[in-house]
Amino acid sequence: MALAIIAAVLSSIGAVIGTTVKGTKSIGQRLALTGAAETVFAALPARNALKPGRQSGELAGHRWRVDVAPLNAATMEGPQARFVPLTVNMRVQAPGGPAIQVTTVRLVPKVAE
Repeated sequence: MALAIIAAVLSSIGAVIGTTVKGTKSIGQRLALTGAAETVFAALPARNALKPGRQSGELAGHRWRVDVAPLNAATMEGPQARFVPLTVNMRVQAPGGPAIQVTTVRLVPKVAE
């Protein structure tokens, strides 16, 4: 009887340890993915040099892609507008498959016409 109780307790402990290991690995992958995304965002050109288009590459095994496109914002149009909004959409994918996508808007100085 005692051996059956010990076997049940040990199998429960084994399951908890397995879940903890999986969770720790998942958190580590998410942190690496987030770190790569922060590095790519930090390397984007300054606001006055940011242009619409696509950039892609690889950083520490993570594939990334950044798409910059004009944002259709009627409130920002007109002769008095000093800035043009650009949508910056970034996708970073880890070597194992998980990916994150981050979208933001950057205001860039309007080019004199």
